[in-house]
Amino acid sequence: MKSVILIGMPGCGKSTLGVILAKELGLDFVDTDIVIQKRTGELLQNTLERVGVEGLLDEEEKAILDLDLSVPLVVSTGGSAVLRERSMKHLKKNGTCVYIRVTAEAIEKRINNRDSRGIAAEKNETLQDIYNFRTPFYEKYADVCVDCTEKDVQENVESIKKALKETFSFG
Repeated sequence: MKSVILIGMPGCGKSTLGVILAKELGLDFVDTDIVIQKRTGELLQNTLERVGVEGLLDEEEKAILDLDLSVPLVVSTGGSAVLRERSMKHLKKNGTCVYIRVTAEAIEKRINNRDSRGIAAEKNETLQDIYNFRTPFYEKYADVCVDCTEKDVQENVESIKKALKETFSFG
């Protein structure tokens, strides 16, 4: 079995879905945002304010490149992971990328803490701008795409498992 790599916009549910998916697949779970926070000793927003967008992307890349994917994991990536090709090559080498697709409107409703969340984007960029820019990257790197806009968490986990099983004969 390969690792399951969750990609998608901030607020799409990667971390929440990842924890439950890992339990149900019997795999360990890694959230790269938490890895970054442990490495830097600060919240993502503080890192963003200290080093800027490119610096945060550098930290994210380091966290991803240091992941040992020789043992299958469920990995929740930061929403900006797809912006660094080296990161995505590393993830795809030993993992299956699942794009957690959620509409821009749903993201707008879910994110009410933009100023403290540590989203790798310039302050003048709207969530819609970020969504429009990143969506082609999510689609490019996705091995599987699961729409998670309308369903509850457990339904979304079941949809991911079903898509993985149908596409790659996962357990």
